[in-house]
Amino acid sequence: MKFHTFYIFIILLVFIPKRINAQNNYKSATIMFYNVENLYDTIKSADVINGKLSPEDSLYQISIPEDSALASGLKIYRGELSFDKLKGKHVIRKQILTNEFYYKGTKVWNSKKYNEKIGNLTKVISETGREETKSMPSIIGLAEIENEHVLQDLCESLGKKGTKYNYAHFNSFDARGVDVGLLYNEKRFTLIHKKRIVIDLPPENGYKNYTRDILLVEGLLDGEKVYFLVNHWPSRRGGEQKSLPKRIRAAEIMKTAMDSILNIHPNAKILAMGDFNDDPTSPSIKKILNTVYKKDQVKSGTFFNPAEKLFKKGMGTLAYNDSFNFFDQQIMSPGFINNTSEGYTYYKTMVFSPFYLISQEGTWKGYPFRSFSGDNYTGGYSDHFPIYTILVKKIKTND
Repeated sequence: MKFHTFYIFIILLVFIPKRINAQNNYKSATIMFYNVENLYDTIKSADVINGKLSPEDSLYQISIPEDSALASGLKIYRGELSFDKLKGKHVIRKQILTNEFYYKGTKVWNSKKYNEKIGNLTKVISETGREETKSMPSIIGLAEIENEHVLQDLCESLGKKGTKYNYAHFNSFDARGVDVGLLYNEKRFTLIHKKRIVIDLPPENGYKNYTRDILLVEGLLDGEKVYFLVNHWPSRRGGEQKSLPKRIRAAEIMKTAMDSILNIHPNAKILAMGDFNDDPTSPSIKKILNTVYKKDQVKSGTFFNPAEKLFKKGMGTLAYNDSFNFFDQQIMSPGFINNTSEGYTYYKTMVFSPFYLISQEGTWKGYPFRSFSGDNYTGGYSDHFPIYTILVKKIKTND
């Protein structure tokens, strides 16, 4: 079956990589993205929103145990969630779609399962790009994380592997209570600024429609200014075509953000990563973002998407009905490709899919080894494979 043969090919690519070493006088950095499939902590939580603060303040919306929130004396807010509507209010937002993720929930989610999941993710992250660069990723974009607590636990676990990470994150108004986040190696990346970009969707069936914010992070990667945008666009629930306008809207908002940076800094190095819930050839990516996959076609007004070439070869990051989609992508501004100055440039992009990340039997044989099959915890990793890009730059002889 071609579906399985493809992954034998991928395994060979992962374990027989092109290595980047000191003899070539290059320095490298791995930029990883991973949809980690429902990384919730074990505590039934509620959000405390302080509308007296700026939405850019990390304390604007914090996740705390629901019991503590209810005991605080703050009122439960049931109105529309928007910065304008919440301005000046100090309220509780109950998380109504996360009840399955605690020990009394349908998934019987407990500390043992949670700690195993953290350990599994730590293994994957620590090994992504290591064969090529001999180091752990410099930057890790994440999707489907519940709150800052799970990011703290993941950073602590990764620290035991020898690399100290910090994180950037905002709680969003997403109905499932999941967000995106970014981990960064503190020795290699200095955070300058972080911003949340809200994807404002039109009402659906008379109700406000919420999705994950885009996380924009500006910082210095080994001393060089770079911008990262971490995304998790609206799903295909209800059908691909019916839900497409939501992802078109997300694409328009992300492109506006990237263009705003490029209007001020035409050679800015921007890398947008995420689970876009669309393939590289979908209209939201190909038409709205104006992406190309051949480096010689990259010019002002376009963005480079190496995932398109991999997708056309039959590769993917998640499976459905025995075929692969390539929802997880990393899209770059021309500054990473047409780089005439010193600094990081694009080297290659790969799907990380070693043997242990592939289900070996049962209904999902050949698929990513997911953490959940319905409400049953499998001990697996995620229903997505991670994707990673390696950047390289020449090292001066006096370095």
